[in-house]
Amino acid sequence: MKPFLSVPLAVLALAFAENTLGYHERNASSSTAIASTIDLETGATCACRKLNSSYSEYTLFPDSANYTAQATNYWDIRADLHPACIFLPTSAYQFPGSNNIEGGVLLASDNMRNYTVNGDTISVTPGMTWYDVYVALEPYGRVAIGGRLKTIGVPGLTLIGGVHYFLNKYGFAMDNVVQYEVILGNGTMVLASATSHPDLFWALKGGANNFGIVTKFTLQTYAMPHISTTMQVFGEKDVYEFIKASCDLVHASNDASIAAGSVLTITYNITAGIVSPILLGVQEGISSPPSRFANFTAIPGDTKIHNVTTSKQWAENLDTPKQMFRVLFGHHSMYPDTDTLYSMYETWKAALNQIADVQGLNPTFVLNLTPASAASVGKTNGIGNTWDLPVEPLIWWQLSTEWVKAEDSSRIELWTQQLVESLHAQNQRNGLAREFIYMGDAGEWQNPFVGFPAKNVQRMKDIREAYDPSGTFSKLNWGGFKLGD
Repeated sequence: MKPFLSVPLAVLALAFAENTLGYHERNASSSTAIASTIDLETGATCACRKLNSSYSEYTLFPDSANYTAQATNYWDIRADLHPACIFLPTSAYQFPGSNNIEGGVLLASDNMRNYTVNGDTISVTPGMTWYDVYVALEPYGRVAIGGRLKTIGVPGLTLIGGVHYFLNKYGFAMDNVVQYEVILGNGTMVLASATSHPDLFWALKGGANNFGIVTKFTLQTYAMPHISTTMQVFGEKDVYEFIKASCDLVHASNDASIAAGSVLTITYNITAGIVSPILLGVQEGISSPPSRFANFTAIPGDTKIHNVTTSKQWAENLDTPKQMFRVLFGHHSMYPDTDTLYSMYETWKAALNQIADVQGLNPTFVLNLTPASAASVGKTNGIGNTWDLPVEPLIWWQLSTEWVKAEDSSRIELWTQQLVESLHAQNQRNGLAREFIYMGDAGEWQNPFVGFPAKNVQRMKDIREAYDPSGTFSKLNWGGFKLGD
């Protein structure tokens, strides 16, 4: 293993800007809790001084021109913190994430936007978004299994598992990584694949930022010059049929002969009293309207737009606005059941009256479909992943709530937690609940590792001990979901 660093990682209290896991406004209190074992201010000052000495052109301080732009380069306002300095390396050779850190060193990957297409794979560095990947692959008529929205970064989504439209045929984003280039806590670099450090290779498939900093992902790609898309918007009277079509779709998607998937949301404009179920559907090929969404197309709707396009053209219109709202998620998993989901929707809609006075309130009920075939990929590819999901159809239901003012944060957090856990408890009683929690949709109070098989969690801890015995990514990289002791 070749040493890459003149500045030991163990000096730094770091965070990785493209990783999507974060503490947001709670980071300050978390910092206080850990300060008994780590002197953040002293360590950060030392790290920033060393970085500035070696890489002054890539190190930003609070009085630097681009500091604020980097420190607020997030879609969720709650991730806006005040790092002691920001380091923007250009390659793995400069490496000394969770989104941001209060008073520590923010490691931003914006300068690492390189890729190489090699036949049926593409190697990408962590500064790239999934839209960058789709743009790079378009001339080759190929796609990678990654994020569904334009601004989602490659590392954050991939390391937590990664949901894509075509998971019914190709599995999750993690199932399509063929090699990771990883900087370990001692500053050395390793290549993790099925034949090199296979234990670390497995652990990175859904194990998040517990093992090292990934500086390059080599991804499997698939020939798909065209996709067929549909956008359909319905009214409140169609909610039950919309949910029924969603449950039917997750069962039908177990047929992996056609790659197809969706984004399914029910938005509620409380001020106007308007409920809008919305389907964004994508299917491989040129059949239009896409056949997998026939149950939705059969429902009379306010808007129905079908198109044959490319992954790049589709993604370029699905932007995520930054710095508009505070955002909080909470979710659980369940076996699909139309009547139960409709009852959950009604409970959610009624409960919103409790917080209707919150400024800028923008609530969404989300249905993420996970067909049985998606879990089958990880069980049949000879590698597996850390989730080891049962081979059954699931719906990951999620409450997404946006608001404006910081003073409403505690109220929204309490409301969300109580409602999410109450709905989950009801599903536990009726036998529909499943305990898997997807990190990308989890609330800050939730522990996704509780839903992993216990033997997999222990195996990940053993691998962490082997590759990071000093605990660099447990003690110094605080953001995201940690394995614990």
